Amino acid sequence: MGHLNPQFGTNSFNGERKESPAKPSRGALACIINSEIGAVLAVMRRNVRWGVRYVADDDNLEHPLIHSLKELRKQIFSWQHLWNNIDPFLYLQPFLDVIRSDETGAPITGVALSSVYKILSLEILGLDTVNVGEAMHLIVDAVTSCRFEVTDPASEEVVLMKILQVLLACMKSTASVWLSNQHVCNIINTCFRVVHQASSKGELLQRIARHTMHELVRCIFSHLPDIEKTEHALANGSRSCVHEEVGSPGKGHTSESEQLENGNGGIEYGGQSTAYASTAPMSTSASGMSDGGTNENITECSNRMEPTKNDEKHMMDPFGIPCMLEIFHFLCSLLNVIEHIEFGPKSNPIAYDEDVPLFALGLINSAIELGGPYISKHPQLLAVVQDELFHNLMQFGLSRSPLILSTVCSIVLNLYHHLRTELKVQLEAFLSCVLLRLAQSKHGSSYQQQEVAMEALVDLCRQQTFMAEMYANFDCDITCSNVFEDLANLLSKSAFPVNGPLSAMHILALDGLICMVHGMAERLGNEPPSLKASFDDEGYEAFWTMTCENYSDPNFWVPYVRKLKYLKRNLMVGADYFNRDPKKGLEFLQGMHLLPDKLDPKSVACFLRYTTGLDKNVVGDFLGNHDEFCVQVLQEFAWTFDFQDMNLDTALRLFLGTFRLPGESQKIQRVLEAFAERYYEQSPHILINKDAALVLSYSLIMLNTDQHNAQVKKKMTEEDFIRNNRRINGGKDLPREFLSELYHSISENEIQMIPDQSAGFPVMASSCWINVMHKSKKTSPFIVCDSREPLTYDMFAILSGPTIAAMSVIFDQVEREDVLQTCIDGFLSVAKIAACYHLDDVLDDLVVSLCKFTTLLTPLSIEEAIVSFGDNSKARMATTAVFTIANRYGDYIHSGWKNILDCVLSLYNLGLLPANLASDAEYETDAPSDPDRAKPATTLSASHMPSLAPSRKSSGLMGRFSQLLSFDMEEPRSQPTEEQLAAQQHTRETIQKCHIDSIFTESKFLQAESLLQLVKALILAAGRLRKVTGSIEDEDTAVFSLELLITITLNNRDRIMLIWQGVYEHISDIVQSTILPCTLVEKAVFGLLKICQRLLPYKENLTDELLRSLQLVLKLDARVADAYCEHITQEVLRLVKSNATHIRSHLGWRTIISLLSITARHPEASEVGFEALAFIMSDGAHLLPSNYALCVDAARQFAESRVGEIDRSVSALDLMAGSVVCLVTWSSESKNSVDEEASMKVNQDIGEMWLRLVQGLRKVCLDQREEVRNHAILMLQRSLTGVDGIHLPNTLWLQCFDLVIFVLLDDLLEIVLGQSPKDYRNMEGTLGLAVKLMSKVFLHLLLDLWRLPSFCKLWLGVLNRMEKYMNMKLRGRRSEKIHELIPELLKNTLLVMKTTGLLTPSDAIGGDSFWQLTWLHVKNISPSLQLEVFPAHELEQLQTKQVKAAGIPAPDGTVLVQSSETTA
Repeated sequence: MGHLNPQFGTNSFNGERKESPAKPSRGALACIINSEIGAVLAVMRRNVRWGVRYVADDDNLEHPLIHSLKELRKQIFSWQHLWNNIDPFLYLQPFLDVIRSDETGAPITGVALSSVYKILSLEILGLDTVNVGEAMHLIVDAVTSCRFEVTDPASEEVVLMKILQVLLACMKSTASVWLSNQHVCNIINTCFRVVHQASSKGELLQRIARHTMHELVRCIFSHLPDIEKTEHALANGSRSCVHEEVGSPGKGHTSESEQLENGNGGIEYGGQSTAYASTAPMSTSASGMSDGGTNENITECSNRMEPTKNDEKHMMDPFGIPCMLEIFHFLCSLLNVIEHIEFGPKSNPIAYDEDVPLFALGLINSAIELGGPYISKHPQLLAVVQDELFHNLMQFGLSRSPLILSTVCSIVLNLYHHLRTELKVQLEAFLSCVLLRLAQSKHGSSYQQQEVAMEALVDLCRQQTFMAEMYANFDCDITCSNVFEDLANLLSKSAFPVNGPLSAMHILALDGLICMVHGMAERLGNEPPSLKASFDDEGYEAFWTMTCENYSDPNFWVPYVRKLKYLKRNLMVGADYFNRDPKKGLEFLQGMHLLPDKLDPKSVACFLRYTTGLDKNVVGDFLGNHDEFCVQVLQEFAWTFDFQDMNLDTALRLFLGTFRLPGESQKIQRVLEAFAERYYEQSPHILINKDAALVLSYSLIMLNTDQHNAQVKKKMTEEDFIRNNRRINGGKDLPREFLSELYHSISENEIQMIPDQSAGFPVMASSCWINVMHKSKKTSPFIVCDSREPLTYDMFAILSGPTIAAMSVIFDQVEREDVLQTCIDGFLSVAKIAACYHLDDVLDDLVVSLCKFTTLLTPLSIEEAIVSFGDNSKARMATTAVFTIANRYGDYIHSGWKNILDCVLSLYNLGLLPANLASDAEYETDAPSDPDRAKPATTLSASHMPSLAPSRKSSGLMGRFSQLLSFDMEEPRSQPTEEQLAAQQHTRETIQKCHIDSIFTESKFLQAESLLQLVKALILAAGRLRKVTGSIEDEDTAVFSLELLITITLNNRDRIMLIWQGVYEHISDIVQSTILPCTLVEKAVFGLLKICQRLLPYKENLTDELLRSLQLVLKLDARVADAYCEHITQEVLRLVKSNATHIRSHLGWRTIISLLSITARHPEASEVGFEALAFIMSDGAHLLPSNYALCVDAARQFAESRVGEIDRSVSALDLMAGSVVCLVTWSSESKNSVDEEASMKVNQDIGEMWLRLVQGLRKVCLDQREEVRNHAILMLQRSLTGVDGIHLPNTLWLQCFDLVIFVLLDDLLEIVLGQSPKDYRNMEGTLGLAVKLMSKVFLHLLLDLWRLPSFCKLWLGVLNRMEKYMNMKLRGRRSEKIHELIPELLKNTLLVMKTTGLLTPSDAIGGDSFWQLTWLHVKNISPSLQLEVFPAHELEQLQTKQVKAAGIPAPDGTVLVQSSETTA
């Protein structure tokens, strides 16, 4: 048997010894003992009895007690330096004789006890002292056998207190390790008897006695960690002197002890005669207290525990496990008394409950507190805790005394902390049968009981791993009740105040819920959360055979318990089906692969045996059915029980506890036959055959009904029972003792024939405890959870809904700030867990609940709302919580964004948000310094309040409060009160804590789905505001919503397409539905431009999409567009300058150029628009084939515009003409292209662009302004003659003459003839320039075009225009300049044609007609030109040569066309 090692004992109480005085020197010890001798002698001399001389024979002799003291005095001074070698017996014996003597009075005994106490407290006895063990034994024997005469009650109490003092000093002494188990038991027993005696004495003695008892237990069990566990264990524990003293089984239960006799008092070690015991022992009586007799029916083991020789041997060993085991048994025996006390209707059970049991429970708690973790190392101690102690805790857990219940709960909490791995089933039983039932106020429990039980549950919830362990060990165990789920439901329901005010119970339940949530939140680590696994489509597996490979490794047990929970849920559903229709229930279980496709009796039997939630009546009927399959199931069902070495009544209780015995006799017969067969196979004992077991079982059922049915008036006696069971054991009688034991067992403890239908344990009775202990031997190991979170997801799925609802109700009804803060902490923990496991619905529900408490959505006036918000701590706390959740866990908020945005907009309406909340810092820093140029729209804080009132948001954070602090010159306002100022301060602090701006500026970190929901909610809110009354307030809020939307868009450029469609549609709706200028449309337009500016550099693949959106600007109502045209153009200019290189497509440029073109005729915007166009076209910097035609058209519009100065139109023309360089460049690049087809396509496009250019210039040539049209003609000429690097086909040139040059001349002529001279001044010069242009271009292209069949037509067109101009009259008279210019130009043309050989007297171009037609027209223009060009002699020579020639030589020497004669 394990005992205390003296080496450990030396240091085990260093803490205790610190309070002791310093150890005296060896020389001083003699003086100390001498003084104690003198003190005892002095008190003895004061007594008359001791003051006289005793005469015997002839000598005068002193009394032996006085003589021994004096003899000691003679010797002590000779031991100066040898005290360690002196046997303590020599200097202790005289004092101990005085203590044991029944002749001494209380004062003398008291002084002797004080002397012994001083010797112990000064550590005169040390571990190195000779025979220190014997000395300690002598002291204990003497003190526990103390005898003295009682002279007065006061002196008696003093002696009793000193006895306690000495015994406690013995246990605290370093030499206590030498005490034997027997002596420690004697000490405990003596102290307990003093406790009994103290109940009839003074209050001080009572308190000291009880305190000493606690200290002794603490001293003893604090040694448990130092006790060495030896291989030889004491079989079945031991029962020794404690029980002999308190009462033996033969004595039964004593309710009172012997009374005081003859006025003498004393302490004895009851019934155990020692060398120092008095022949007249005496006991004191404790009023209302029992001597603590044992209960024969605690357990079967206790009945067998009687001292043996082996036990006695262990009891004399140095104290250790045997004495601790005895103390546990003794304390439990004090609790057993309660079982046989019946309370009447008028009795006060608390008066009894709070005496002995409470004292015993306190001692047990002290023992477990100090020795708890080491009890499991000693099987004997652990067995007592598992069975006897816990059974008593179950009984006292239902005590009506709150004190007892509180102490029991403290013990259970300690047991859970230290021994939960060994107490799985016991903990389940206590939680289900005691705490959960009491906390639910079931079975008539009082409010005090309910509150204590709730406190105990909350304390358990505060243990870091309690909830996880409850879930893993019970909720995920098929054979156990759902403790976690039941507890969660209990706490959530208890937190709801139903039809009454909020009470402490509601707050307590709330604490429990929040503790559970906090525990889960704290376990969430950095590891990826382990989500619930899926077990669908798995095949059949016998669930009752499933085991885990390693219950200590989460990698093994987590999947295991999850699968068990999955199976358990399906089994519960199957049980529900079975309860309604067994056949359908079994079919369902087969479909869920919980039973095999082909049913077999064993699987069904195991389902009935191990599944919780089954209706016990239905199970009983099913098992008793005569159907062959049901009979086979019954056999297998009975075989699932283990009746090994079990009494018949115990086995029968266990068997009938799993179902209700059917009422029909045949069914009962079948059920009991199966039971009897199984019982006889495993525990035959004295039964000869199974028939004997069957008959006796039937007899026990009948006896149970007889004894416990109220309708049976005449009860069966023991003799009747024995007589009824004669000759049933194979024709022989069973032993009378055997039958008597069965009779008493059934009579005292009813077999529960109607089992409790709840999933947990029934209300615990002695008979039910047998089932608990049986289950504890078969249950799976207790799973210990660490601080990780493998099951948090599973638990939170059960807990979240009720917890949020309960916290919301409490938060709504309570006003105490500490409770409110507790709720807020709980909300944040729920949010943390929900976010960790991506439980969007939970987070949304939480946000919705919290937003209701912000009061921000309550319609109040602005001033009232601000003051109310500042004064309402609940609203401020809820607001802070809402935005804390939004900032921390926004990734997983979906529908909740709507409520959050409602709060944001309400704060904005109250003027409580920072003025720059929706601003974009990066954009603001990029804005130009020019204030006029930099103001794209009204600012966020723009006020719609009357001008004399403070700006609505100009004061930033507390704009609304500025109204309270300012004065109107005409109507002075009152100063704000202290309450208003305090509310202002509270509100400011709250808004600062919320960090609302982070929601939008940090939206780039949101998950895609959350971001999309945020944008949708913002659009919805803004749309809702636009559809309401249309007040200034609503418009302002709609503007703010739009700015937030733009801020989000700009901060999410990397995933713009995710939200772009919604943003675009919202802006489009605003733009197209607005017909008058307003802030909202202004924000929409410039927000759109800002988005394009910021995103184009980063999203080249979205360039077209972004620029297409700018077409919305083109759809603006004319009034709106006019109002914002300048600012729009400024933004477009900024966009072009920063992003021109990123715009490549025709579509994109078309939008940009269209925006610029609009500004050409706008007084304010044209300058900026032209600047943007010039930026694109100057030097061809950003001209592209995709934007060339667009830019040319836009430049033409600026050239034609009369809004700006003429110089701008001239510059526009320069831009147009200068763009030819780009065409030349592109043409040159195309020549290097390998792909000929592509090159041809490019050249064709270039030709079209050039034609577009010259057509545009032609239009400007008709401008009313002289400088513009003249410059346009020059630029046109430049564009027509400066394209040598471009390969333009001849057909294109012919087109150019027809569509550009000829049309230009015709239009100018028409203008001259039809318009007022005031509209077109100095047209003469313009006409001259036009004719020159035609002449120069014709000559420039002459060699290229004369080959064309239509050259003659072209030439005649030229001549025709010259002829018209010659005949034209300006203001009624001919123009001299034109008349001089045209002949000169024509002459020059003819000379060139003559020189090149294109004009000869006889040519092949049209036969003779070309020559003739030429001169025909020339004569109409200037008749003398033919002779000037072709003098007469020269003409004759040419004609002669022409006749002789065979063909017409070309200028390059080749024959171009044969003469008409030859070809004929």
